[in-house]
Amino acid sequence: MTAVNRVRIALAALTGVLVAGTLGYVALGFGVLDATYQTVTTVTTVGFREVQPLGAGGKVFTMALIIVGVGTTLYTLGALLELLIEGQLREILGRKRMERDIGRLSNHTVVCGWGRVGRTIAQYAAGTGEAVVVVDEDAGRLADCPYPSVLGDATSDEVLEAAGVARARALVAAVAEDAANLFVVVSARALRPDLFIVARVRIEANESKLLRAGADRVVNPQQIGGARMAAFVVQPHVAEFLDVVMHDGSLEFRLAELTVTDASSVAGRTLREAHLRDRTGALVLAIRTPAGEFLTNPPADTSLQPGHVLIAVGTETQLEGLRKAAGG
Repeated sequence: MTAVNRVRIALAALTGVLVAGTLGYVALGFGVLDATYQTVTTVTTVGFREVQPLGAGGKVFTMALIIVGVGTTLYTLGALLELLIEGQLREILGRKRMERDIGRLSNHTVVCGWGRVGRTIAQYAAGTGEAVVVVDEDAGRLADCPYPSVLGDATSDEVLEAAGVARARALVAAVAEDAANLFVVVSARALRPDLFIVARVRIEANESKLLRAGADRVVNPQQIGGARMAAFVVQPHVAEFLDVVMHDGSLEFRLAELTVTDASSVAGRTLREAHLRDRTGALVLAIRTPAGEFLTNPPADTSLQPGHVLIAVGTETQLEGLRKAAGG
């Protein structure tokens, strides 16, 4: 039996004792108010005077009421105290366990804001194997959060530190208001100058402000949603294929990005010399240079250099082979 059920039973029993005591005194000739008063003072052992003299039957009834009523009252108080202590202990132990879990994480993603956008981000990131920590100041919203979470204002340095921002790989500012996201970006950037930060924006004019504040990427969900809907109108098959490849998981092919490192065996070679397609089976669709320029459908004489990001498509096995070739 849970503590809540015990409290319910105790309160029901105490109510029954009070009603029975009141009815008993009414039967002994008391008025309803006097009978209620006599019952309450008897059950609670306050010890005030009797409302009116009691005969032998009244005394026997009062003694029985004291024995039953005091026992029921003590049981009710004990059940209430147990519920209070159990709830507090559960909350304290749960918080400590959560802090330990977060303390063991590294290279995780901190998602600030557990609204519709934050939920989608966390679900997708977790679905790709990414560890996620959620930050929100609404305890009610976090009640159904399946990921490690921190209750508090995401603009606070202490809250971000509790979320493990010092060890995180990325942070997403997905709070509802642009001003709050701006403060989250400023705080996170001050704590971690090298952190990759993605910020949500609602008003287009605020995009440049978030970028100046330190966000690496700024995303307007309304714009992206509109563009996606338009893509389904113009090129539905292409849009759906990209959705399946990126999010669905029903196809064995995946899109992935892989960075060429200094230790890579292909660094300094051309695509023709590296034989990546022959060695791994993955197809390199584009290359992004350290300057941010995209080289789509790169020719075979394109030289691969450290820092180049390869955008490739292939199976998990093929992409893993490409990742090893790139030095990752």
